[in-house]
Amino acid sequence: MAHQIPDDGTLLPLMEEFYTIQGEGYNTGKAAYFIRLGGCDVGCHWCDVKESWDAELHPLTTADRIVDNAAVHPSKAVVVTGGEPLIYNLDYLTAQLHQRGIKTFIETSGAYPLSGDWDWICLSPKKFKAPIPHVAENAHELKVIVFNKSDFEWAEYHAKMVSPDCKLYLQPEWSKSKEMIPLIVDYVMNNPQWEISLQTHKYLNIP
Repeated sequence: MAHQIPDDGTLLPLMEEFYTIQGEGYNTGKAAYFIRLGGCDVGCHWCDVKESWDAELHPLTTADRIVDNAAVHPSKAVVVTGGEPLIYNLDYLTAQLHQRGIKTFIETSGAYPLSGDWDWICLSPKKFKAPIPHVAENAHELKVIVFNKSDFEWAEYHAKMVSPDCKLYLQPEWSKSKEMIPLIVDYVMNNPQWEISLQTHKYLNIP
């Protein structure tokens, strides 16, 4: 039977939740509780969590329980990711997290309208479904995955969509990192408004 997900965000398809060290982008190295929601139709062929795509595979879980699970950890920071988390109404989840003194971070492709109250929005746009301008305008961080040489031009296109104070990151796609890292290094040295993001959690062998 198909999930009946309420519009108020009180039930969400939870793929996994875990306490770890953030591995990418501006907040690299900080402890945080990760909440991975199931469901995504963006369809990146290099996605490393394809099992997140089908929301039906993941149990509907109360947002209250997710908040309770997050609150027991020393770090009062939660990262909501997916899948594509903005498929769902995240107003209730973020309100409850803030009530418990927990900061809210999201990682999104920006392909769906913005919901929730966020302390940090990481926009990682994908070629298969363009970000909504409103999400891009509110992003604190733009993280572009570099899979081939054409992605630099694509990154600059999206840099024009974000605010002037948005942090700009180029991140090599893991399977192409040996090939792409030298190109990214050269690009950032010539275009220092950009910084390099690495998937440090993979080097550390943690989730």
